[in-house]
Amino acid sequence: MTMLLGLWLDQPMWLMMVLIALLFLAISLFMVAISMVPFTRPTFLRVVDGVVPAFFSSISIILALLTGFVANDAWERQKQGSRVVEKERANLISAFDLSIETTSNMANIRQALLAYTDLVIADEWPKMADGGKSSEAAGAALSALMRIIADPVLTSEAGAVAHTALMNVAMTLREARGERLALSTAKEDDSKWLTLIFLAALTLVSIGIVHPERPRAQILTLFIFSSAMIVTLSVIALHERPFDGPLAIGPSAIERAKAVMLSRQAQQTGATAQPIAER
Repeated sequence: MTMLLGLWLDQPMWLMMVLIALLFLAISLFMVAISMVPFTRPTFLRVVDGVVPAFFSSISIILALLTGFVANDAWERQKQGSRVVEKERANLISAFDLSIETTSNMANIRQALLAYTDLVIADEWPKMADGGKSSEAAGAALSALMRIIADPVLTSEAGAVAHTALMNVAMTLREARGERLALSTAKEDDSKWLTLIFLAALTLVSIGIVHPERPRAQILTLFIFSSAMIVTLSVIALHERPFDGPLAIGPSAIERAKAVMLSRQAQQTGATAQPIAER
């Protein structure tokens, strides 16, 4: 069942809706069949005789509460992913700016930052979308960047204040990457999804039970409830994985950081070349 749930979450939105619709259709057809087929109808009517809709209101309340909980969890994970990526973008630019503003030559740090950024965009992001994997090359590039920044020589060349600020930004950058990878590798909670689908199916059964003598009302109610749950479950599922699926967070923020760094590097190169030309 867990494998089937993971397979469902891996599908595009339209196929998610089709698959969950087939499940609800099967349950609805079963309820309609046992309440209408002459062979089963008399027994079914005797079993559900005296059941009133109010008896099943508790199931609907539990379903609504659990749906809200699952939806809030999925949306919060998506927002957290966006915040982490923006945090990573901001720290890339901050580290680059600090390397420019110091009096010492930190071209090697800027080169390491750009190399790490390229690997995150080209290598790590596709791997995150493919099962939440990380890039060993990007990890190695970040480690190389940290070794350059941690060099004690920078304290004497750039000053203790600038070196400390650069170290803090680099550590925050590493922390942001760790949070991003943790979100991409985190697996969905199968228990909450299985419980949610079970309660939705149980609500369908209860609807079929309380309308056995009115086939049209039974079919219409089953259709309306199924349509609402199909859309709701599919939309929630789209936000379950921040870095995978149709609404996956892309590397656009990191690409913007790279564009800013390249622009400022070009400005720095131009500013450095101008005095030389004047000579």
